[in-house]
Amino acid sequence: MSIYSDYIKSVIRTVPDWPQEGVNFRDITPVLQNSAAFRKLIDSFVHRYQEMEIDAIAAIDARGFIIGAPLAYELGCSFVPVRKKGKLPFKTISETYSLEYGESTVELHSDAFREGDRILVMDDLIATGGTMLAACKLIERTGGVVVETAAIIDLPEIGGSARIREEGHSVFAACSFTESE
Repeated sequence: MSIYSDYIKSVIRTVPDWPQEGVNFRDITPVLQNSAAFRKLIDSFVHRYQEMEIDAIAAIDARGFIIGAPLAYELGCSFVPVRKKGKLPFKTISETYSLEYGESTVELHSDAFREGDRILVMDDLIATGGTMLAACKLIERTGGVVVETAAIIDLPEIGGSARIREEGHSVFAACSFTESE
C-alpha cells in the first residue's frame, strides 16, 4: 500500500447497487477531479517504482491509461496500451480470458516489446484478476518480463490479487476495499 492509501481511499466514491444490485462500484472519478488526490495517486506509484528498472508501462484499456501515461512520463519510460480486441491498427497478438459470464479478449501490438524488456502492468482495479493475467501473458509472449502488476484499487475478497500472485507476479495497489467498506 501507499503512504497515501487512506487519503486516496477517502476520495474514491462508492456507488451502491451499480451496475447491478448488490455491487458496490468503486468510482475513481472523484480522485481524477481532485488535483491533490490525483497528484498523490500518481506520486504513490512514482515513489514505488522510481528506483526500479522499468522499460515500459503496459496499461490496460481504458482506465489503466489514465494512470499509466503520467507514470510513464514521470519514470521516463515508454507507454504501451493493452487494448480491447479490434482497437489497435497494426499487427497484434491477443489473449482471451474468462469473465463471470462469457469471455473477453485483449490485444497488444506484436512489436510492443523487445526480449528482456522490463514491464510494469497497470490497471485501475483488480477484481478477478483475469484482465491483468491476460495482459501478463501477452507481455511474456513478446519476450517481455513482468516486473509487477499495479492498480489503484484491489478488491482482495474477490480473489484476483491472490490469483495473480499464484501465477508468479507481485501485486501493488494504492489502496484496497473490502466488501463491507
